[in-house]
Amino acid sequence: MKIAIIIVTYNAMPWIDHCLQSTGDYPVLVVDNASTDQTINHIQSNYPKVTLLPQNKNLGFGQGNNVGISYALNQGAEHIFLLNQDAYLVDDALEQLIHFQKNNSKFGILSAIHTNAEATRLDRNFSNYVRFDSNPAFYSDHVLGRPLQDVYELPFVNAAGWLISKQCLMTVGGFDPIFFHYGEDDNYCQRVNYHNFKIGVLSNTFMVHDREDRIKAKSDIYSKTYFDRQERHLKLTYGNINNYDEIKLFNYKKKIKRQLLKARILQNKPAIKGLKAYLQLIDRIIPEIEKSIETNKKRQPNYLD
Repeated sequence: MKIAIIIVTYNAMPWIDHCLQSTGDYPVLVVDNASTDQTINHIQSNYPKVTLLPQNKNLGFGQGNNVGISYALNQGAEHIFLLNQDAYLVDDALEQLIHFQKNNSKFGILSAIHTNAEATRLDRNFSNYVRFDSNPAFYSDHVLGRPLQDVYELPFVNAAGWLISKQCLMTVGGFDPIFFHYGEDDNYCQRVNYHNFKIGVLSNTFMVHDREDRIKAKSDIYSKTYFDRQERHLKLTYGNINNYDEIKLFNYKKKIKRQLLKARILQNKPAIKGLKAYLQLIDRIIPEIEKSIETNKKRQPNYLD
């Protein structure tokens, strides 16, 4: 097994046929995060060549992928392609990615250009990843008819379709378990950059990310969703291995304490309760961030078995 495609599924029935049918003849590992729909039975009945690794609980995106990555590496994989359950490969994109990575080993992560489901425009978030500040040439080359570069180097591209080399995985490791769902690919790219690997998107290679109609849920201040998002933000911001400074997080905590004092003066009971909970959150994640930084600085396959 030189290449393995890993798909983490959770109630994937709306997309799984299109996703699996786009993978061609490559070995596919599906790590199922305890789906409650027919995903497991459907794969077993219709895709006998797929290696199915069902879990007894939802591990989240990052840890689910770590299970698949570990399995594939132990089977001898040299390249791992992570594919979202709602994403589909187009034409020979994976062949091109593998060929380029074999000849350009400094690119630890490679991806194709992400489009919407109809391939009528770029995936909205992807269009932000390739903005001018990330790579000044991407839009200019495509719009102005300039010769396209083979690869456009970026600080980040989301993990809906990542080709990761074994060399990168053995140096950077897997996804950090301090993230359950969302944020884990941002953190991983931070670590890839820290360990001097590159991240790139190949021109003239495409994949679909079928999520355009999804509505982003709003959250009320101090709700569970609010605190989940704040936790991810704090871990990504203050746990960034490239500019870690423990003083910054402690200073941020002082800022929240000042806001709490003001809320007490104004007798704003909802703010008092919310800010106290926020301070408890900060106290809880400080040791997690410190441990994460210490671990992720080491050049070894962290979080992988």
